[in-house]
Amino acid sequence: MATVYVGLGSNIDPEHNLHLGVRELRKRHGELQLSAVYRSHALGFAGEDFLNLVAGFESSESPLAICEHIELVHNLTGRDRGSGKWESRPLDIDLLLYNDLVLDEPPVRVPRSDVLAYSFVLRPLAELAPDLVHPVTRRSMLEHWQEFDATSHPLELVGVIL
Repeated sequence: MATVYVGLGSNIDPEHNLHLGVRELRKRHGELQLSAVYRSHALGFAGEDFLNLVAGFESSESPLAICEHIELVHNLTGRDRGSGKWESRPLDIDLLLYNDLVLDEPPVRVPRSDVLAYSFVLRPLAELAPDLVHPVTRRSMLEHWQEFDATSHPLELVGVIL
């Protein structure tokens, strides 16, 4: 079994779509560990605020199978993958980490660079698994979060229950 972490975000009907994403992940992978939910401003474009969280679970599926399932979940929300990276979206789920695998064979890219680049990924991941060691840097998520410039992209804790 592999330990898997995925990031979820939405800025179109976000509570509904995050519920849908978590529900579909639970159907496929069983029990999930969930971080708190955080609000952040859209990054790279003008749009509504995003709600983001990280989910962790155990899986015997390959990283490719997990990515394929993620695309099926995106389709349930009507996500248009052809619309561009820097646009509003009903649901965005990204495979962040798969054990300590380091792989860059699209569509599988782990660890995802977003882990260390964005507060809305690193903070919930450090909350959920503070002692988890990044497979490239060999440092814990908590260490990375403590050194991260949180003012570069502020987060607001929100009381969404998933």
